[in-house]
Amino acid sequence: MNWSDLFAALALYLVLEGVMPFLRPQSVKRLMQALSGLHDQQLRLFGLTSMIAGLVLLYLVRS
Repeated sequence: MNWSDLFAALALYLVLEGVMPFLRPQSVKRLMQALSGLHDQQLRLFGLTSMIAGLVLLYLVRS
């Protein structure tokens, strides 16, 4: 892996992360309010699931 791959992945992440706030800011606000009401354990499980899904997807794309 070289640095350009890492920066390209970061750039793509930022673009994808910005799509929903740009298109539907009110929906994102409601989502953030709903997430703030979750327990820490639920947020950790969501984060772990997201990381595992990302790793599996990365493995499938790279192999």
